[in-house]
Amino acid sequence: MQTTTPPSFDERLWPSPAGWLAVPAAAVMLGIVLWPVSRTAGLVAGVVGLVAAGAAAVAASTRVRVAGGELHAGAAHVPVTLLRDPRPLDPAATREALGPGLDARAYVCLRGWVRTAVRVELADPADPTPYWLVSTRRPEALVAALAADDDAGRAQEARPAS
Repeated sequence: MQTTTPPSFDERLWPSPAGWLAVPAAAVMLGIVLWPVSRTAGLVAGVVGLVAAGAAAVAASTRVRVAGGELHAGAAHVPVTLLRDPRPLDPAATREALGPGLDARAYVCLRGWVRTAVRVELADPADPTPYWLVSTRRPEALVAALAADDDAGRAQEARPAS
């Protein structure tokens, strides 16, 4: 029987409340555009727009988690043992890191509605990516989870094989 351990950090980057308000607003605007042509077309377009905008909002909400000794950010993942010096970034530091401080080779998992992030250096000589910049609403918790998983991974690597 295989046991799985729960992730030490798991966050879904859902849109902000303003982002969710944009979903029905987009549907209403689509319905208004077609209302003069036909009331039925306006209603159908509004309903279809509501479903499509809702699906787009859900699809845009990526997941960030630390599980199984790896950091998962969107579709990418990297072993925690290859990460160094995780730093939480406040809104001002995140803005700086995404603007003038951004290295074009960095991996960025960004959601514009999340104002804080974590920057973590990548210590893989085979990978030209210098660091990861990951959006999160809980940067301190992500840093703590990375440190805990890194300590556990290093302890496991140090154990002699049996």
